Order: sequence, then C-alpha cells, then structure tokens
Amino acid sequence: MLMRTDPFRELDRLTQQFFGSQAPGTWSRPTPMPMDAYRHGDQYVVSFDLPGISPDAIDLDVERNVLTVKAERRPPELGDNVEMQVSERPLGVFSRQLFLGDTLDADHIEASYEAGVLTLRIPVAERAKPRKIAIANTESDHMQIDA
Repeated sequence: MLMRTDPFRELDRLTQQFFGSQAPGTWSRPTPMPMDAYRHGDQYVVSFDLPGISPDAIDLDVERNVLTVKAERRPPELGDNVEMQVSERPLGVFSRQLFLGDTLDADHIEASYEAGVLTLRIPVAERAKPRKIAIANTESDHMQIDA
C-alpha cells in the first residue's frame, strides 16, 4: 500500500476541486495549461506543459488569428483487479488560446511533442521582417549648374 506523509494534501486537493480553482476541465470549461513564449530570430517559440498526454489527444486549430490548443488527459487503463490508491494527477481537458498578430505567419506553424512538452514554432511573416529602403537623392537629379 502507498503511504503519504502529508495528511493535508488530500484535503487541499478536495477543497480546490470544490471551489473550482484546480478542478479538472471539461470541454465546456477547460483548465488552462502553463506555457512559455519567446522570440528566437524570425520565429516565435511557444511551449506548453502537457505531461502524460498522448499526442493523439492534442488538437491545434487556427481560425482567423486565434490559435487554440486543446488537450485531454484521460484516465489510465489499469486493467482488472486494480484498486487505485492515490489519484492526484488532474484528468480532463486543458486549453489555451493565443491571439496571433498580423505580423505572424499562421499558415506555416510547426508543432512537435517531446517529453510531455508541446512546442510550436510560429514564423514572422515576410511582410513584417525588417528591410532596407533605398533613398533617392532628388536634389542632385534636379540641379543644373551654369558655367
């Protein structure tokens, strides 16, 4: 049998579930997922923590300029004659929406999933990249010199 040394952990978990602050999500009310986001050169990198979630339980959608990430952690299939002793890992639906600016290329987002982390690479659109503008010298083109 598994033993825990903190007798108040279960009480805290039940209280959080009752008041909704850490309750598992549903498709109608998903739980947010933690993320990091940073710019690396000409792309933005966004990483989401999704430990224990199968890649086939992750949905990525882009509609207009809104990127939606939804993931579902399902209960493990333990088989017959198995009695759960401790169940603290949250189950249910996790979701996050990102509003992508017009300067990002939503058509070329790349996604990878490794070690429980979903990583998205969102390139900066070509039209938004810095570029040099040539300056014409109109003063020398219109000057006439009398000799």
